[in-house]
Amino acid sequence: MYDELTEVDIKKMEEEIQYRLNVLGPQLLKEMARTREFGDLSENAEYKEAKREKRRNEGRIRYLENMIRTARVIKVKEHEGAVSLFDWVTVYNEMRGEEKKIQIVTTLRQDALRGFVSKESPLGMALMGRRVGERVEVHVNETRSYFVVIRAIEKGRDNEDLPISGY
Repeated sequence: MYDELTEVDIKKMEEEIQYRLNVLGPQLLKEMARTREFGDLSENAEYKEAKREKRRNEGRIRYLENMIRTARVIKVKEHEGAVSLFDWVTVYNEMRGEEKKIQIVTTLRQDALRGFVSKESPLGMALMGRRVGERVEVHVNETRSYFVVIRAIEKGRDNEDLPISGY
């Protein structure tokens, strides 16, 4: 399986890898060396924490490299009058009786709490290609679904300021 990512996603991942290799990695090595001097390693909590952070950094680098290696680079296709990737969509949730403005983004940049919804999430998939005024059923799983009404669509763009998500 592959992740569908944009060229901006790939660029941001490559930048993070370079930062982790060239800046954070050497800092973590220095911290390990510093804390190693505190004495007995079996009881040295600071050293264990520094080592844990170094492993976490290396794991993140491997994760990002694998994402890049297995990614399918997609082009953003705008559909006139319909929801596309990076568009801002105002939806009315009938069950909750509330309106919310969200942006459809790639999985790598999702942050639902801030209104950035993945195109591969149940809501994102349900909205893609739909138009203002449509009532859309969002299937959460086999037994749960809800309806939203698309109230507005604002054409968006691939925003380089939007960070990629962590683990």
